[in-house]
Amino acid sequence: MPGILVVDDDIHISNLLTEALTKAGYTVEKAFSGTEALIVLSRNTPDLILLDLMLPGLCGEELLSKIKNIPVIVVSAKADVTDKVGLLLGGAADYVTKPFNMNELLARIAVQLRKRNADDRVLTFRNIMLYPDKLTVLLNETEIRLTRTECAILKLLMQNPGMPIGKTTILDNISCDTPDCTERSLKQHISNIRRKLQAVDGNDYIEAVYGIGFKMKS
Repeated sequence: MPGILVVDDDIHISNLLTEALTKAGYTVEKAFSGTEALIVLSRNTPDLILLDLMLPGLCGEELLSKIKNIPVIVVSAKADVTDKVGLLLGGAADYVTKPFNMNELLARIAVQLRKRNADDRVLTFRNIMLYPDKLTVLLNETEIRLTRTECAILKLLMQNPGMPIGKTTILDNISCDTPDCTERSLKQHISNIRRKLQAVDGNDYIEAVYGIGFKMKS
């Protein structure tokens, strides 16, 4: 079930979106400021974000620049073409002007999620290419085979490059595909991934972040 993060400080609109998205079969998390959204993103990775621009604290434009590898649909009252163009060039996947038609918004969400699913077939980070369906990494034209657990962990880290992912978040996100992975074994799985990658070119692509978890090394 795809997860969507709604970032909007208007409680009425937030509740309206939550009700419609839930009825459409999505799981929903809500944030009412840019800062709160960053906290949510530090512990969970949604499949898509609906982002208002006029937020307290960290504004929508600033938040957008910090989001990587998650499709963002801007939902804003700003209707100026220059605003739309700037945000689309700045990383937004789509732009919907308030007031919006709910059915149109749901259709735009479905389109972005289809694109994301297609993109998930191959993930890239530096000179790593991950093929999740084949449990295979291509590094400097060298093929590396991964276990299902190793692949799920690497996929999550590569979907959030440079962002530290907590151990609990990793376990929660991969639990459906790899129920055998525990907090005790997670460190060993990551050690195995690092060893396989290092064997090709000597580089370390994953680093531990003290007190948090792990991230891809930029």
